[in-house]
Amino acid sequence: MKTLTIFETSDVHGYIYPSNYQQKEENQPFGLLKIAQLYQQEVAALDGPSLLIDNGDILQGSPLSYYVKKEHDVPDELIRLYNELPYDVGVVGNHEFNYGLPYLKRAIEQLNHPILSANILDETGSPALGKPYEIIEKDGIRCGILGLTTQHIPHWEHPSHYEGLTFKSAVEMAKHFIPELRAQVDVVIVSYHGGFEKDLDTREETEVQNGENEGIRLLEEVADIDVLLAGHQHNHYAQVVDGTPIVMPGHKGSYLGKVTLHFSESETGLHLEDAIPELLPVEEITPIDDALQSKAEPLHQAVNEWLDQPIGRVEGNLLIEDAHEARLTGHAYVDFINQVQMAYGQVDISGTSIFRDDVLGLAEEVTTRDIVTNYIYPNTIAVAELTGAELKAALEQSAEYYVVDDAGQLSINPAWCDPKPKPYNYDMYAGVQYTIDLAQPVGDRITTLHYHGEPIRPDQTLEVAVNLYRAVGGGDYTMFNADKIVREVTVPMTELIADYIAEHTPVQVTATSNFQVIHSELDRIYSTQ
Repeated sequence: MKTLTIFETSDVHGYIYPSNYQQKEENQPFGLLKIAQLYQQEVAALDGPSLLIDNGDILQGSPLSYYVKKEHDVPDELIRLYNELPYDVGVVGNHEFNYGLPYLKRAIEQLNHPILSANILDETGSPALGKPYEIIEKDGIRCGILGLTTQHIPHWEHPSHYEGLTFKSAVEMAKHFIPELRAQVDVVIVSYHGGFEKDLDTREETEVQNGENEGIRLLEEVADIDVLLAGHQHNHYAQVVDGTPIVMPGHKGSYLGKVTLHFSESETGLHLEDAIPELLPVEEITPIDDALQSKAEPLHQAVNEWLDQPIGRVEGNLLIEDAHEARLTGHAYVDFINQVQMAYGQVDISGTSIFRDDVLGLAEEVTTRDIVTNYIYPNTIAVAELTGAELKAALEQSAEYYVVDDAGQLSINPAWCDPKPKPYNYDMYAGVQYTIDLAQPVGDRITTLHYHGEPIRPDQTLEVAVNLYRAVGGGDYTMFNADKIVREVTVPMTELIADYIAEHTPVQVTATSNFQVIHSELDRIYSTQ
């Protein structure tokens, strides 16, 4: 009997330290420093060989990774820290494209381990960013690892960020490569930066079936997958599905994925007998890896010094005590972000969202830390030309965020929570006045919609400022697309926020009363605006 242990990280998003950087010193239950310590402990306890695989999204997501991009414009300082872990292979994640192709290609060059990318093709139809698969022998066990990435990237990124690339279905390319891989190895491992489009147990659809996540299809339609390592959705899975072990280890380095494989030996070779998938939490890991920390500490200190730089002052209550309440009633912080977008986009209609539930808003004295821990994505501004009907359709889609029971009790639509919370897709608009009536069926909830005090006509042309993610149709807002963009502001939104505060300090902001959430049949107003 032989044993092979596979370890997976996924969606680390540049979180080296156990910190969100909302405070100068934090000890959160995540981070590559804790992953490294846990990995060393696990490997030390093994009798057999192991593989360490990263499943993508390493370059973007934390204040530290943003600092590296902004201050250095090359990812070397970040990659140097990832290289401290002995990864065997890695996979491209969708957020690797956020800072453009040159930045991504530089990262691939700097990594000590090969990057696998079977379904991202160049203009000749060949894999563009790395080999499709890698064969690694460990103690006589021939391991084949196929790397795949969600094909949905063109729906989120500016076309310049993937120029010359074609994204194929993960299922299509798995069917193409796995037969030739199977013939050469004892075990086929698929590392897929993507998730599951249906419930793993019931097979009920959990999201729009648009090809973003194809994990279920991989399990159902592709033969000879022995192990499926997943990610992208930031969920926590460790189970055997239809005979195949699957693992998804959350995000930020909160869990280390682990799959233990046992092989029997015979005259015909090795035979996989069983597989045990696990998720190992880093929450109780102390101390964090000292060697990695010593190499990361100068960068960590530089990030904190940069984050503490004062920007200016805002007047008005921009602190968010309850993100759910802020989405329901409107909030001065949201109005401020829309104010910035309208100013730089040179429009008087804008839409934005509160990206996460742990967003704190802005205190009166604003530092860089406040800005980058609230506005967490590397978005730019795009101005889209929409008809009145298209703007209403966008508002209708946001209005799906809420559901009510027969007693009028309001809650968040489960489809917006599972398999991944998506509060960043609930947009609140400024410059228009509208009513969301939850007594009405989905698609007919926007019962009033006015611009400058007049009802918006379906054929009326409007210019609307949103972030680029939304402007290209991100979040399945199909009424937006790149063809409707009439102009862009290519400076990152975090820099625009800082510039706006510095230029207008003290910035005067008050919450506006431009929308209501109601239930007309119960004569109830959920919004207090």
